[in-house]
Amino acid sequence: MQQLAGKRIGVAMSASHCNLGRAMAQLRRLRDEGAEIIPIISTNVRTTETRFGKPDDWITQIEQITGRLPLMTIPEVEPFGPQVKLDCLVVMPCTGNTMAKLANAINDTPVCMAAKAQMRNHRPVVLAVTTNDGLGMNARNLGALLVARNIYFVPFRQDDPFGKPTSIDADIEHYLVPTILAAMEGRQVQPLLLGPKQA
Repeated sequence: MQQLAGKRIGVAMSASHCNLGRAMAQLRRLRDEGAEIIPIISTNVRTTETRFGKPDDWITQIEQITGRLPLMTIPEVEPFGPQVKLDCLVVMPCTGNTMAKLANAINDTPVCMAAKAQMRNHRPVVLAVTTNDGLGMNARNLGALLVARNIYFVPFRQDDPFGKPTSIDADIEHYLVPTILAAMEGRQVQPLLLGPKQA
């Protein structure tokens, strides 16, 4: 049975470039679970070439998976507030920069504007956080969002506790769909804090 059949899921991607390949795999999973996917990308995903990929290649992959070109500008996503209703918006990957902006009501990117519009409608926003400073300077923003209404987190862990002790990474491979399902019921999936990866 497709767990997300009939659900309209926005997927907003911010520029954790090393995690975009993982996000593409989860886009396929959401599609296979029956979701209607509305893709959104940040300006940095749209414009920045890195060793992990070129913007045009990411855009092509997104279109092939979802059947839609991603929304790429603030005017394109603004209608989510008054007009277009999403059952859930997923920010995946959610960088520390995006997390900080959401915690401080800054809406200067397509990803942040999509989240603002979703929250305006009192509908769930799921954050799949991957950032090197989630337990550093960004911890204050993480704390603010953990207690915010209609915001839910894909369970996360320290991905390298000794090499990068402030870094956290959401386990989208195991918890993305369960988190979305729980968020649409107004619940945070548990456990939120995961132990180290097993070798």
